[in-house]
Amino acid sequence: MVAIKISPIDITERQKLDLKAGDTVRVSQKIQEKGKTRLQSFEGLVLAVKHGREPGATFTVRRLASGVGVEKIFPLYSPVVDKVEIVKRSKVRRAKLYHIRKKAAKEIKRQMRNIQFVSAEEEEIPEIEPKEKESEKIAAEGSLPQK
Repeated sequence: MVAIKISPIDITERQKLDLKAGDTVRVSQKIQEKGKTRLQSFEGLVLAVKHGREPGATFTVRRLASGVGVEKIFPLYSPVVDKVEIVKRSKVRRAKLYHIRKKAAKEIKRQMRNIQFVSAEEEEIPEIEPKEKESEKIAAEGSLPQK
């Protein structure tokens, strides 16, 4: 039996990639200019992965270029996409991170910085007053009758 290669990319390799929203990826894209082919990399945050592992699957990557947000939608199985590297994985609570579009770059960087540099020892834990003292304060204000 002769194996026929339909696509110039390795489909099983792309299926094993397991892209998720919140991953930081570097996508190498083939670009043809004046008869020459070169690779251009685009590194950013994966906002969404659509259509799972189907042949028409796509993923959206967002990055900041000169203070302006740039988004590109890449087909997962396109021969134009040379390779996809996962630089960093992040735990997120949403499947689609479209709300990041509305946030300012400074706010996102500040949040990431706070997450990286705050340790359990440095965090200040607020003191919780016993319930008896709270009820005495409320009674003193006159909202509850005294015991």
